[in-house]
Amino acid sequence: MIKLLPIGLSLMVVVATGASAQIAETTLQPEAVEELRQYVSRLAEADEFSGTILVSQNGEPLFSGAYGLASKRFNVPNNLQTKLNLGSMNKMFTSVAIMQLVEQGKLSLTDRLSEFADESWLAPDVSAKIEIQHLLTHASGLGSYFNETFFTSSKLSYRQLDDYKPLIRGEALRFEPGTSYGYSNTGMFMLGVVIEAVSGQDYFSYIHDHIYAPAGMSNSDCYEMDEPVPNLAIGYARDEARTTGWQNNLYMHVVRGGPAGGCFSTVEDLTKFANALVKHELLSAESTKLLLTPKFEFHTEPYGFGFRIIGEEGMRIVGHGGGFIGISANLDVFLDQGFVAAVLSNYGGAARPVRDKIRELINGRRKK
Repeated sequence: MIKLLPIGLSLMVVVATGASAQIAETTLQPEAVEELRQYVSRLAEADEFSGTILVSQNGEPLFSGAYGLASKRFNVPNNLQTKLNLGSMNKMFTSVAIMQLVEQGKLSLTDRLSEFADESWLAPDVSAKIEIQHLLTHASGLGSYFNETFFTSSKLSYRQLDDYKPLIRGEALRFEPGTSYGYSNTGMFMLGVVIEAVSGQDYFSYIHDHIYAPAGMSNSDCYEMDEPVPNLAIGYARDEARTTGWQNNLYMHVVRGGPAGGCFSTVEDLTKFANALVKHELLSAESTKLLLTPKFEFHTEPYGFGFRIIGEEGMRIVGHGGGFIGISANLDVFLDQGFVAAVLSNYGGAARPVRDKIRELINGRRKK
């Protein structure tokens, strides 16, 4: 049986805390910044990257760029304020929100899902086994609501959390909660249901009021895609069967994202979120530490509460990625060096090579 690490376990690393942070005396040298610029330019010229990038250290920008088109139909270029789809990166916001409610004493990590979601969501014998901490760590045993029903139904049907009940109702456990790891969109989505039940606000309003607003994220939200949202990028995937060689994702993605993913932000707003998190403006130092504590000993890329955690002492990175058809996104927060790297793309898979190049340059493993 795989055990969750104890909730009270001390984090083996120190989370940066403003003026008291222990930040390594390193920065990106001009030649490294230029190497990154040339690398991304080559990808963009080959039409392999479209999107935005912002790399900063201790709040100071080191590299930024916008490439490609937000709309191929109208030939509109991306810019640094362009809103791009986050994919699964919303899981970070959902998890921070849950920890805020825990801090306020309105919720416990060992509370059962059945206390907040009735049988219209999941069978009682399923939800009664699942603790809040299981949902936060993908240890719930639940699967993904991106199922056959989802892909064969109108995406216009899914706007409020209750609209997803037909996709989730009847879902069975893949394993006993707390005994293994299984990445779960349904599990993270159900945390949104918990947030609504505990806070008395709808999920979208809670995230806006308690995460976006205090972090200064004015260009982030779960926008409804059938409304004209200014400066919002459309996602694209290559499709040689099409006369244009491209397919947009408007009819494949939900009309409005939610707790597990699908909302929008900018690289500037993601950087603000990262800085607010490490400065403990969203959570206390203790809760931030718990959020970023690995919960599974066996996992090669440990997962905390809604955050991936990788790297060794001196090169630790926390954050999350996101992907779907026409969506590729990543946020890396380098806890030891003070770097934040946000990459958003409206091409599927396109953020990953840029993410890897930034990691390579920051960690000093420069490959030509």
